Amino acid sequence: MSGHSPILLRRRKVVPALLADRDGLLVIASLGAAAWDITAAGDHPRNLPLWGGMGGAAMIGLGLALARPELPVLVIVGDGEMLMSLGAMATIAVARPPNLSVVVLDNEHYGETGMQPTHTGAGVDLAGMARAAGIPRVPEVQSMNDVAALRRAVHDCAGPLFAQVKVDPETLPLVLPPREGAILQARMRESLMGPQAHLA
Repeated sequence: MSGHSPILLRRRKVVPALLADRDGLLVIASLGAAAWDITAAGDHPRNLPLWGGMGGAAMIGLGLALARPELPVLVIVGDGEMLMSLGAMATIAVARPPNLSVVVLDNEHYGETGMQPTHTGAGVDLAGMARAAGIPRVPEVQSMNDVAALRRAVHDCAGPLFAQVKVDPETLPLVLPPREGAILQARMRESLMGPQAHLA
């Protein structure tokens, strides 16, 4: 990121814009704010909000993208989550799934544990790390027009793609998805494979 203060967007505007007219889009969201935000935008069987496993969202998204190359896969994570899984950038860059996009909602804080500052507020540049890892598309996102362009890029499946979106560290009402991981997994599987998916 450059030396000037970044423009802060609003999470609950960014996420619905990314999920608008989603068609077959598959969405993985890290635990905490990302999971609450995709649910606030409208619960959906092709959402997989994580309730645990911090640091695993990008790799789950990678596995899903490799398994279903015909569908766009969007991973939405916080900066704390992404800082725990920096190696995922290298693995994604080497695997190069064109249908995978990772979007970091960076509020420079660990929002679920008391708003302690993360390293991104001290200059750690996740987008720069993604470029250095070899991820080919790392667009800058500083406005809602950029978010609209990002949504189109997600659906274009010309990635892999990584975007760091600086967002306001505001505290918002929780909008909780279903808690049962088995239910979340089963409904996504059924949406992909049909009502007999549980027999496969």
